[in-house]
Parts: sequence; C-alpha cells; structure tokens
Amino acid sequence: MKDHPIDILAFGAHADDVEIGMGAAIAKYAHQGKKIIICDLTKAELSSNGTVEMRQKEAKKAAEILGVSARETLALPDRGLFLTSDYINVIVELIRKYKPKTVFAPFWEDRHPDHGNCARLVDEAVFSAGIRKYEGAGEAHKVKDVYYYLINSTAKPDFIIDVSDYMDKKVASLNAYRSQFIKDEHTVDTPLVNGYIEMIQAREKLNGTQAGVLYAEGFITKKPLVINSDLFGD
Repeated sequence: MKDHPIDILAFGAHADDVEIGMGAAIAKYAHQGKKIIICDLTKAELSSNGTVEMRQKEAKKAAEILGVSARETLALPDRGLFLTSDYINVIVELIRKYKPKTVFAPFWEDRHPDHGNCARLVDEAVFSAGIRKYEGAGEAHKVKDVYYYLINSTAKPDFIIDVSDYMDKKVASLNAYRSQFIKDEHTVDTPLVNGYIEMIQAREKLNGTQAGVLYAEGFITKKPLVINSDLFGD
C-alpha cells in the first residue's frame, strides 16, 4: 500500500453499510484505478440474521465484486459505538496507516444509531489523525475531504455521483449478503428482507432522474464543493 496511495477510505458501522450507500461509486472509481479501502467498525454480531462468520464471507465477496484494494474489520462492539477515546484512537491508527486522500462515512442522521455514531467517531478520528502531537501509532495525516453517504436517510443530497454504468455492480454486491437481504425459511423478518435492495435501486434511480442520468448515488458534505473544469464535464 505504501507504493500505491489510498484514494478512498470508506467507513461503515457494519458490513453492507458502505455497499448500500456508495457501492456503485466505489465500483466506478475502482474501475478507474483508484485505490479504495473499506473499513467496517464492527463484526455486526447483533444482526438479526446470519452469523459473524457468514457475514465476513459475504463482506469479502462483496468487496471483490466492487474491486476494492482491501477490507478491514475493527471489531468494535455492535450497538456499542459510543464516543470514547479508545475507539477514536483505533480509527486514528487506521487512517494513519492508509493515509487516504478522501474519507467517507454514513450520514449522521439515520434511524440506526450505530450509523450516526460511526460518522461521529470518524469525524473525531479524522481531525485527531492530522494532529502531529496527538498520541497514537503512525505519523500524522491530514485527510483532504470527508463526505457522507446515505443509508436509511431520506435527506436531499448535497451532490450526486453518476453511477449509471455501475449500478449492476452495486446490486451484485448487495446480493452477496444473502443472509441480510434474501428471505428463506430460516430468516427473521426484518425490513432488509422485504424488498430493501429494490428500494435502494429506486432511490438511486430517482437521484439519477433529477440530474438527467440513469442512476446516481447521493452524498452529504459539510463544506462547499470546489468545481474546476468538472463544470463542463471534462
């Protein structure tokens, strides 16, 4: 990884969060040769369906479909992602390890508290990772940009990414999580196994329609985007 700087480090509270929010964008940028790491903060050990072992295998398969460089699992406690210095430090070490240009996290307004807490932990870690005198492993590293993807929120995106040519990769990565999205005789009934993937497809279709493309993923930003030659679609 030292010879190939990381372009994107995408954090999720659980395996499948990143795929739900920005799986197609990851596939798009991976196809362009960008180096991308996904980091799941927990092993999702409290999931209603599936086991930790099953979900790890599904996450590996999904990452391969999207073309990411690596996937990390930090094993912080599921439903225990509280704002503590110990948890922040673990994330700081990962950021300093990979030195990403851009970081993504879940949008902080979400029905699942872990998603919002993931965003808060990442925000704290990004800031601390750039402080030279902040104790922790690795050299200080300042992340250029932090953006937030949508999971369950219906917030209006601040910007969207055209993913028309990569929506099939996103759907395939979500289908890799059979324990979470595919109903069978052993499944506990949850919103995830009742047309959730189709709902996500419809959301990205709506995003795309509003911008005149087939599919688009939406993102939130805390600071204005700087537009250069991109204004003309170059």
